Amino acid sequence: MGRYADARMRTGKDLYLATKPFAADSPRRSWWYVVSTGVLLLGAFAGTLWGGPLPIRLAFSLAAGLLVLRFFVIYHDQQHHAILARSKLAEVIMRVFGILVLSPSSIWRSSHNHHHAHNSRLRGSHIGSFPIMTREQYAKSSTGKRWKYLFMRHPLTILFGYVFVFLFGMCLYPFLRSPVRHWDSMAALVIHAGIGLALVHFFGWLALTLTLVAPLFVACAIGSYLFYAQHNFPGVSFQHNAGWTLEGAALDSSSFLVAGPVLTWFTANIGYHHLHHLNPRIPFYRLPEAVRAIPELQHPKTTSLHPAEIVRCLRLKVWDVDRQQMVGVTAGSST
Repeated sequence: MGRYADARMRTGKDLYLATKPFAADSPRRSWWYVVSTGVLLLGAFAGTLWGGPLPIRLAFSLAAGLLVLRFFVIYHDQQHHAILARSKLAEVIMRVFGILVLSPSSIWRSSHNHHHAHNSRLRGSHIGSFPIMTREQYAKSSTGKRWKYLFMRHPLTILFGYVFVFLFGMCLYPFLRSPVRHWDSMAALVIHAGIGLALVHFFGWLALTLTLVAPLFVACAIGSYLFYAQHNFPGVSFQHNAGWTLEGAALDSSSFLVAGPVLTWFTANIGYHHLHHLNPRIPFYRLPEAVRAIPELQHPKTTSLHPAEIVRCLRLKVWDVDRQQMVGVTAGSST
């Protein structure tokens, strides 16, 4: 009987409970990742300002962008209270970081928590995520609504996430909608502009590009695409509210990113997205350990950064209820 219990595939609450032992933060380890990533990031920024050969400064600029991405995932974990939940110093550091990277805590925490509670739902999932229409809804929508919907999911919108997702979506729009609640969104815009002006004044236009614009462009573009692809991929599933479950939203509607060790490090294990959605309190550095220990999590739906896979993901536009799959907007298109 015991051997049978060990062999059975856990689902629902049992599967969630199997993840709970891994939802334990090690403050010393978390601080190591925060400090080491922060030091590397500051070093990369310094390299962009160093008056050396342009190719080397460009390399530092790219490294800064990738390190911003890594620190953002660490910030994301702290906002979930997966790491350093009781540290006031960590809260201050992360709130400052959120403002500096145009993702202030007030809008990020509320919209991202909504995303976790509504991921894969056909209604209500647009807050904190890319919008989802069924094919029928799209067909009945006005031209203006269709244009807006396709614009928000367009490859160029994702590529220029720096502008559309972060400057506008995370800062300007939230502040205009609720100035008191999202005062930090305006603070982010003002500080961002101030940093840009200071860079031009003291170091010149090249420094503005290499130290501010390029790193954030890289981080925001990759981050926006990962966020898109991990919930909009061939094989993804969406449900009406009545059929929604936490397990289904995690295992059927959140993908695992197949990536090498370098990209996995720079993305701080965010590729283990199916497990993250099953239990967001697991620290990013314990996600691989948890997957190795839980057989039910070892065969997830996957995505990758292979160019053909990127194209397949970006072509998916609407949910076909009859076929139970994401398809393109042209009739019969699933690619």
